[in-house]
Amino acid sequence: MPSKCRFCSHLLEHTFVNLGMSPLANAFLSQEHLNCAEKFYPLHTYVCSNCFLVQLEEFESPDSIFSDYAYFSSYSDSWLRHAKNYTDLMVERFGFDANSQIVELASNDGYLLQYFQQKGIPVLGIEPAANVAKVAEEKGIPTLVKFFGVETAKELVSQGKQADLLLGNNVLAHVPDLNDFVAGMKILLKPNGVLTMEFPHVLQLIQDNLFDTIYHEHFSYFSLLTVEKVFASHGLTLFDVEELPTHGGSLRIYGKHENFEGIGVRDRISQLKAKEVQAGLNQIEIYVGFGEQVKSSKRQLLSFLIDAKNQGKSIAGYGAPAKANTLLNYCGIRTDLIDYTVDLSPHKQGLFLPGTQIPIYHPDKIREAKPDYLAILPWNIKDEIVSQMDYIREWGGKFVVLIPQVEVIG
Repeated sequence: MPSKCRFCSHLLEHTFVNLGMSPLANAFLSQEHLNCAEKFYPLHTYVCSNCFLVQLEEFESPDSIFSDYAYFSSYSDSWLRHAKNYTDLMVERFGFDANSQIVELASNDGYLLQYFQQKGIPVLGIEPAANVAKVAEEKGIPTLVKFFGVETAKELVSQGKQADLLLGNNVLAHVPDLNDFVAGMKILLKPNGVLTMEFPHVLQLIQDNLFDTIYHEHFSYFSLLTVEKVFASHGLTLFDVEELPTHGGSLRIYGKHENFEGIGVRDRISQLKAKEVQAGLNQIEIYVGFGEQVKSSKRQLLSFLIDAKNQGKSIAGYGAPAKANTLLNYCGIRTDLIDYTVDLSPHKQGLFLPGTQIPIYHPDKIREAKPDYLAILPWNIKDEIVSQMDYIREWGGKFVVLIPQVEVIG
């Protein structure tokens, strides 16, 4: 058991959910490594009874997880639209222009900063994965290959760089040293600057049973109640929040320096905190009951797949997201139940899913093999995939979503 909370150092005594042993979610295997031993780590989440931060113990360093990364944001059209809409919203709301500096933490392959750059606004990406940062650089997006924290922030400030807009999408959950990361944001943000962070909302995780979003790269899982405390402890005030549909339900928080009075705090902050309190997120009971609904989900999912296989049906997967590797490893699903999966990213094609060793092909494989069921593994972009693969209906193929519960789409 991890001894102390990564935010408040309170002793951790309560399990949120224990998903057994699992490999790193993006540790894809090549053909020559199929007969080699894989590393498995406990996927056991705890909740702090003091600040209610849901968290995983750190088993591998961020260097091991992120230095050569398999996830490229630009392969999802819906995610690119999300990024473009965000850019338009920020420019309209805060008036960023050619005199502003936009800095993105965990900027990936430049999927978002490209839209600010198209508007003539100076950008800088900070991205620890050198292979992903290289793609951004090839697009002409300046990218610093480093992990972010106090040290990196001080280096940038010493070079005269500070952010009018400091943003991070799905990075806050990925940092093991949460206090160092937020303290770095405080340093890098201009006195009148704005920060935004997006991350999955733990309320949706619990209510919609999204246990597959738990994996070793995600060290923390936040409510607004908790994340507000984290930022406040570093002199940053949250002044607005939006609930987003991305990743099954996310929050976008807006922050500023606590002594900057140019922006007022919106009612949405108090309204969402009240909603969380009503849902019980300030009580330990809501968290410790989560494990039972996860076990029930596993039984239902396996029952569907086994019944389909017993009827002679063929089942393929679509996508090779990190969340699929949590789901498949926890449920013990291998090629006996899902024959193979396909993915648009050439960085994953020809490889095998970690732990389960399910092969990953180009999506053209679906038209060739004509499976009876296509299991949508990145359920968060379900509509995009159904639209893209609609032709499976020609041979009577059906889509199936496995999370939050089994749903067959004819």
